Amino acid sequence: MNKLLGFILALIVTAPAFAGKTYQVTGPVVEITDTAVVVQKGKEKWEIAKSASTPVKGDLQKGSKVTVEYTMSATNIEVKPGAPKK
Repeated sequence: MNKLLGFILALIVTAPAFAGKTYQVTGPVVEITDTAVVVQKGKEKWEIAKSASTPVKGDLQKGSKVTVEYTMSATNIEVKPGAPKK
C-alpha cells in the first residue's frame, strides 16, 4: 500500500513536467462547437480542440474576446525514407 501511495504522490508531483510547453492565442471567438473553439487572430482562424472538461471562466459565446491557453502534443510520428547516407 505504501508503494502505491508513493507512486501516486510521485505522479502528482511530476505531472506538470510532462504537460509540455503552454501557448496562448487571444482574439474574438468566431465559432464554438462541443469539441472546438475558433479564434480570429489577425487574418488567421485558429481552431483549438476542447472538451466538456475544459475549464471556461466567463460566458463563452461568439464575438467574445478570449485568451485560450493550449499545448501541442504529437499524436503520431511517421519517419519517411530519406536519401541514403554516404
